[in-house]
Amino acid sequence: MSIETKDLEKIESRTANLYESIVVASKRSRQINDLLKMELAQRLEPIIAKETEDDTIMNQDKLNISLEFEVREKPTLQSLDELMDGKLNFRFKEQE
Repeated sequence: MSIETKDLEKIESRTANLYESIVVASKRSRQINDLLKMELAQRLEPIIAKETEDDTIMNQDKLNISLEFEVREKPTLQSLDELMDGKLNFRFKEQE
């Protein structure tokens, strides 16, 4: 997988400053990562539940699922792309 550079000025243009953009993208990245973890657990649950002594078939199923998740776009890149495309809505907490 090649490394893609991101233009910091474009990232900064989405919020008031670069640091806010990074915080927004990192929070979204954590949300995406949590969703991926839940999806992985749901897909592995039936396989783990019916494991028997014949683990070779089950291990292959687990391996196929984990390889599928491995080739997906990383949550960090996904969140930055959402921010850059304007698909990410955010707001700040109201100060008391």
